[in-house]
Amino acid sequence: MSTNVYGIGISGLKAAQLSLMVTGHNITNATTEGFHRQSTALAPRTPRYTGDGFIGQGVQNDNIVRVYDQFIDKQVMQAETQQSYFDRYEFQMNQIDEILTDPGTGLSPALQDFFKGVQEVTTRPESIPVRQDMLSNAAGLVSRLHLLDTRLGEIREGLNEQIISSVAEINSYATQIADLNQKIIVARSASSGQAPNDLLDQRGVLIAELNKRVQVTVVEQDSGAANVYIGKGQSLVIGTDFAPLMARPDPDDPERLALFYDAPSGPDVVISPDLLSGGELGSLLNFRDEVLDPEQNRLGLIALGLAETFNAQHRLGQDMNGSMGGDFFSMAAPTAISSGNNTGTGRIDLDVADVSALTAQDYRLSFDGAQYTLLNTDTNTSQTFATLPQTVDGLTISLAGVPQAGDVFELQPSRFAARNIGLAIDDPRLIAAASPVRSAAASSNLGSASISAPTVLPTTTLNPNLATPVTITFNNPPTTFNVTGTGTGNPVNQPYTSGSTLSFNGWQISLSGTPKAGDSFSVAANTGGVSDNRNALGLAQLQVSNVLMGGTASYQSAYSRIVNSVGNRTREMQINTQAQDTVVAQAKATRESVAGVNLDEEAANLMRFQSQYQAAAKVIQSAEQMLNTLLDIAR
Repeated sequence: MSTNVYGIGISGLKAAQLSLMVTGHNITNATTEGFHRQSTALAPRTPRYTGDGFIGQGVQNDNIVRVYDQFIDKQVMQAETQQSYFDRYEFQMNQIDEILTDPGTGLSPALQDFFKGVQEVTTRPESIPVRQDMLSNAAGLVSRLHLLDTRLGEIREGLNEQIISSVAEINSYATQIADLNQKIIVARSASSGQAPNDLLDQRGVLIAELNKRVQVTVVEQDSGAANVYIGKGQSLVIGTDFAPLMARPDPDDPERLALFYDAPSGPDVVISPDLLSGGELGSLLNFRDEVLDPEQNRLGLIALGLAETFNAQHRLGQDMNGSMGGDFFSMAAPTAISSGNNTGTGRIDLDVADVSALTAQDYRLSFDGAQYTLLNTDTNTSQTFATLPQTVDGLTISLAGVPQAGDVFELQPSRFAARNIGLAIDDPRLIAAASPVRSAAASSNLGSASISAPTVLPTTTLNPNLATPVTITFNNPPTTFNVTGTGTGNPVNQPYTSGSTLSFNGWQISLSGTPKAGDSFSVAANTGGVSDNRNALGLAQLQVSNVLMGGTASYQSAYSRIVNSVGNRTREMQINTQAQDTVVAQAKATRESVAGVNLDEEAANLMRFQSQYQAAAKVIQSAEQMLNTLLDIAR
């Protein structure tokens, strides 16, 4: 009997000692990241049957249990990956918001200064200093567009560096997780399936950190290994193996980083950003696609629209030398990029056919050997063509060379326009403020009819007879008139209605009032018209004209849309970040209440297990006394 009591006491002594060790382990790791509280799983030993019934044999420890709730931990991971996503997104949004709204870098002040200079020219077109001020303000506007594009480019470069860094961190965590999988498999095998709790916690910390970089899904195996998948099912760690990610220039667009999956066999696989979600990497990719690219395109559209529309009006005017106006701004052709994987000699050329129809969106043109497919990468809509050239969304797409099946071209009509705009003139005398034609009434006219100042009609190519003299003479009775002059066809007996318009040789006038028979009017070259401001007025009018986005936006309102869009998105991210911080705090608090170490509770356990240890020792002492008593009797 005393032998059994000894055994029972010793089992209690060992159980209490083990519980004290586990409690001490909990206390010392109370602030260790990712540590889950542990406890001993004590159970009674198998009882022994005697004539008096089943007698207990003491206590045994079946396992050291890691307090772990998979559902709660999954909630924490989901909350943290979204927190990382919003944090990184908000940081990027704040950068671009500050650039666009800062008076020192924003476009609005430069636009206002430029058109203020244009307005000054309308009041004093003959003044060289005033014209020089207009050129200086134009140079300032061009510099501001360059500055904005440069700052956006710096954000893009920083974004690429962050993507590369994030991919490197993901690969590092994946390597460590695969190594820990190996250790866990060995440990479980050596301990007959017992869970190596501390190794599991270490792996959990690595998975949590990986999850902050990119959202992961974890599937635990019977062996103890954890398979890790990223995004929407791409395997990253399988058992003790992992497939690294790579970030390198996209062959279709060298300025853009693409992600590649290093497949175990075969060529590397491109990972579409749509397949990744959550975490810092998903945030960086989404910010690039949802904000940086579109807003840089919209800024470029303003630059492209400014150059196209201002140049078109400027070409309708006449400079101080009496020559027709040329381009005021210079602008490179819209960008078309041939994929590095193309096998043909095809090259795409882009020209602006209608600037008001441009969309500030990007396109992908692919050739399958029989037809061309144009995909709008923003709206994900496509159309096909049998041949080129074609005009789509105000853009004429032409082909040079011979493409091969599978060739792809990236079309970015406005992406780099703010970078490419420049000033085409540096001589103030070349500002075409005047109109090249003027009208006059004959001094001998007797009626009250009048003629308006001619308006030059915008056309692709100016009429070569624009400045040739044209005479309008009223017949008797003055209800009809004749037109004479080169290029007019010399029509006769044209019916007259007061207020009606008349167009010849690329200009248009209106006649009004009551003429007398023989009254005549002329339209001719505006010789020596240095004080004429009619084309300058047309240039100034462009400031408030809705010439962009399908005729719905001026230069200023188009930029305001960019600022408002970025501002709203920034505020949205700030709200999301604040809300997600609360979600993470609540999820972590729930996990701590279940799996965290409560020092007060552990202190109580210390006293409890110490008392248990002392009581077990007392059992052993009692067994010893019983044995001594029996020995004394036997003597």
